[in-house]
Amino acid sequence: MDDVLMITNIVTLSITIGLIVSLIFSEFFGIAAGGMVVPGYMALFINKPTVIVLTLLISFLTYFIVHSLSSFMIIYGRRRTVLMILIGFILGWFIKTIGTIPLGTASIDLNVVGYIIPGLIAIWIDRQGAIETYSALITSSIVVRLILLLVVGAEVL
Repeated sequence: MDDVLMITNIVTLSITIGLIVSLIFSEFFGIAAGGMVVPGYMALFINKPTVIVLTLLISFLTYFIVHSLSSFMIIYGRRRTVLMILIGFILGWFIKTIGTIPLGTASIDLNVVGYIIPGLIAIWIDRQGAIETYSALITSSIVVRLILLLVVGAEVL
């Protein structure tokens, strides 16, 4: 039970620090880090580069699909937001259901950060561009992870 409580506290702390860092990035640099809660979640998975890369790929694929659909459908405002989150959710769920890919003696664990995180990132790719979003997201996630390491220590997930 103590392990579950500790993990819950670390996740809560990570999201809180992520919100503060996202606000600072938004106010000082004028760019969003893929949504206010995203850097906090991504910081928890920095030690799993496959998960980070898959999440970023799914977010870009989500953006690409919605952008492609908008060339022949009317997609704007809430529809666009919901569609981004829904497609990100479906693609992330699909990747998670695949599970692992065996590679000889090793295997690659297929996972994505959260269910709505890829959609949130895709929304900001649509609004401000991929380079700006990914740069702010990666930088702010690293800052959150460093703060977590300073506050919590080596017990970070």
